[in-house]
Amino acid sequence: MAYGWSPFALEYDPVRCGSIDGTDVIPHDRAIVRAQSANYRPNKGVIGDPECTLFVGRLNKTTSESAIEAEFSAFAPVRRVRLVRDVVTGFSRGYAFVEFYDERTTKDVYRTAAGVELDNKQLLVELECERTLRGWVPRRLGGGFGGRKEAGQLRFGGHDRPFRKPIFVHPPNRSDISTNRERLHSATDDFKQHSSEEKYGKYDKSFRSQSTSDVTDDSRSRQRSKRRETDYENYSRESHQSHNRHDSNKETQKRKFQER
Repeated sequence: MAYGWSPFALEYDPVRCGSIDGTDVIPHDRAIVRAQSANYRPNKGVIGDPECTLFVGRLNKTTSESAIEAEFSAFAPVRRVRLVRDVVTGFSRGYAFVEFYDERTTKDVYRTAAGVELDNKQLLVELECERTLRGWVPRRLGGGFGGRKEAGQLRFGGHDRPFRKPIFVHPPNRSDISTNRERLHSATDDFKQHSSEEKYGKYDKSFRSQSTSDVTDDSRSRQRSKRRETDYENYSRESHQSHNRHDSNKETQKRKFQER
């Protein structure tokens, strides 16, 4: 069991949030390295209670503050809406912050408004992390939550992509290792014995049980020496026959010369 495990990040760590189970210790993309070196501080100019604020992402760039307020007012009275815009162009950056009057209402709206659609866009509704989660680094600096698979920079630990429960494997002790080795040797011997039985039974030859590797090595050495002896006998026999043929040819030639 993983005691104290949570599917959501209780403290933001870019490396851990970059893995699906939160167990990574080495960054696997450059954005995580950038997030580690970022010295991000929350904007002190932001007003409102962070515990009563929801983050609304994946907005249509044409959606206005009034449309957002009208959509979330159907769940509970809205106190304030802040649509984040580009400093230079003034266009929407696709996310906003919606503040309610109390913390309990905020959490109820957070659970109810999950997957709501506005202007043909399915919204991402999360609790605010900038001022409530220690060590927070926004997405533009390589942190954040979520992300797209195409970019290869997924972040986990948020409510959109929570952590998966890690699999803990206990390290084996020395007794377990010795037991496993004995089982491995026993299985190897059984396999050799079974293979030998099949081989000798195919040619109807006598079979002698071989239970250890030493006996197998001795039998192989005997077979090699026997093959060498057989090869030497064949060579001697062929050499003797060739000499006999040569001697007979010489006697035949001598007899023919004398008959002349």
